[in-house]
Amino acid sequence: MSGANSSSLTPEFFILNGVPGLEDAHVWISLPFCFMYMIAVVGNCGLIYLIGHEEALHRPMFYFLALLSFTDVTWCTTTVPNMLCIFWFNFKKIGFNSCLAQMFFVHMLTGMESGVLMLMALDRYVAICYPLRYTTILTNPVIAKACLATFLRSVMLIFPFTLLTKRLPYCRGILIPHTYCDHMSVAKVSCGNAKINAIYGLMVALLIGVFDICCISVSYTMILRAVVSLSSADARHKAFSTCTSHICAIVITYVPAFFTFFTHRFGGHTIPHHVHIIVANLYLLLPPTMNPIVYGVKTKQIRESVIKFLLGDKMGFT
Repeated sequence: MSGANSSSLTPEFFILNGVPGLEDAHVWISLPFCFMYMIAVVGNCGLIYLIGHEEALHRPMFYFLALLSFTDVTWCTTTVPNMLCIFWFNFKKIGFNSCLAQMFFVHMLTGMESGVLMLMALDRYVAICYPLRYTTILTNPVIAKACLATFLRSVMLIFPFTLLTKRLPYCRGILIPHTYCDHMSVAKVSCGNAKINAIYGLMVALLIGVFDICCISVSYTMILRAVVSLSSADARHKAFSTCTSHICAIVITYVPAFFTFFTHRFGGHTIPHHVHIIVANLYLLLPPTMNPIVYGVKTKQIRESVIKFLLGDKMGFT
């Protein structure tokens, strides 16, 4: 087998084929992806800098937002530069260990994205249901421990992906019909039994995705009850308006995630493969691109901080 160690059936490298069936359109497909990536990098790095620079944004909500921005920019950077090399320069070869590393970081950061959104939902719950105790409950040590726990959960649950994938024999070839090393896309290239990979992948999706969605749903149920009980319509509007950016981020993240997850497992014969690949790439690019825009437009403190940063202190913001 070309590119493989015949004694161990472990390939030296894989070939990432890009978007199968649309090879002639790779350059055109790359343009919106490149544009979205540039917006994601500039927007998220700008948010991180702004939150670190502006003292008015040194609050729990914005600490979680900074972590979300860091996760977003790292998440898309693990795949997009390599994908653009495939589209522009036909650089399709990726080393076996590099592929496993990319697979680990893609899925680990996916888990982090979900976990941070869950933490942000809990932050909104505390802010609205316990406003007088907000800063005493969400202290800096508590925030640091929550973020560390989310990171460790993602690392510990995703790391077995690499071990399960590495143990498989690869005798069907080295061509992966994808733009990056996705767990099941790599496992399907194997000639071994990948059922354990599929079962464990489903289990991780339940432990991370379903758990986080349940926590988010419970948080917003409690928030809705608290908002409805407010006597003033203006107070209800103000309380719920603080959640709109987060709700938008949830929709932007989970809708393409569910589409990718379910079509990958149950719609393989009805949905063209190139649609799977394009949606999978949009799933990695859409949240990092849209989150800075949504939070920049919807969050008053960030808007004012941006204006203050661009125009100095002339506007009189504090």
